[in-house]
Amino acid sequence: MNDFFIILTAVLVAINCALLGSFLLLRKMAMVGDAVSHAVLPGIVIAYYFAGDKSSVFILIGATIAGLAATLLIDFFSRRIKIQNDAAIGITYTLLFAVGMILIALLMQGNADIDQECVLYGDIALINFDKILIDDNLYIGPRAMYVELVASVIVVCSLVIGFKGFRLISFNEDFAKSVGIKTSRWHYFLMALVTLTTVVSFEVVGAILVVGFLVIPPATAFLITRKLVPMLVISALTGIFSVISGYFLAIWMNVSITGMMVVMAGVLFGFCFIIKQLKSHKTLVSQGFDQKLREI
Repeated sequence: MNDFFIILTAVLVAINCALLGSFLLLRKMAMVGDAVSHAVLPGIVIAYYFAGDKSSVFILIGATIAGLAATLLIDFFSRRIKIQNDAAIGITYTLLFAVGMILIALLMQGNADIDQECVLYGDIALINFDKILIDDNLYIGPRAMYVELVASVIVVCSLVIGFKGFRLISFNEDFAKSVGIKTSRWHYFLMALVTLTTVVSFEVVGAILVVGFLVIPPATAFLITRKLVPMLVISALTGIFSVISGYFLAIWMNVSITGMMVVMAGVLFGFCFIIKQLKSHKTLVSQGFDQKLREI
C-alpha cells in the first residue's frame, strides 16, 4: 500500500508539472520554471523560521511571494535593463537560491526539517512517515499526497477555466494584447501556479528534480504534436509513464527513486527524438526517390 501512495503522489507531481510546463515551453520560458523552483527557497526558509511548522500555510504564502518576486526581477532585468532573457533568469535564480542557502545556515542551525539536501533532492520514499490517520488507527495516506491532490485540483481547474487566455498568450501574445487581453495578468497567474506546484513538490522531489518534470515531458510531447490539447495529454501521460517505470526500476536497482523517474523521462524523450529523426530521414529519402522518378 505504501508503494501505491508513493506512486500516486509522484504521478500528481508529474501531471501538475507537465501541464504547466507545456505552457512555459510554448512561451519559450521553460527555464523560468527552473528559476522559480530555486527562487522560492528564501521565502520558504523565512516563513518556516517564523511559523515553526513546515505544514503551515505561511510556507506557501512565503514561497509564493518569493516566486512572484523572482518573476518580477526577471521581467525587470530583461525588459527594463535589456539583459538577455537567459542571463536574467540565471542572475535571478542563482542569487535568490544562494540567499536561501545562506538563510538556512543562519536561521536553521541544528534543525533537521529544512536543509540543503532536503530542498535540493527531496525523498519521496519518506512521505509515508507523515501519515494521516482516522481514529489513530486507519491509515488513509500520507499528508504529501493530499497536498498534491489539492494542488492538482487548483491547477487543473485554473487551466480549464482560463484555457483560452493561457492559449492566447502562449501562441500569439501580440494578438492577445491587440484585442484588449491583459496578458501580464495571465503571465503572473501562470507564474503563481508554477510557484504553487513547485512549493508543494519540494518535500516529494526537491527543487532540482521538479525542473525535470516541468521541462522533459512537455518537450517530449512537443516532438510528437504541435496542437495544444494533444500536447497537454501526451505531456501528462509521459510524466505518468516516467513515474511508474522509474519507481520500479529504482527499487530493482536500489537507486534514487526521484532520480530514476526523471531519467526515464529523459529516456522517453530520447526515444521519441530518434523516431522523429528516422521518420524525417525516411521522408527525405522518399522525396528524393520521387524526384528521381520524375526526372526519368
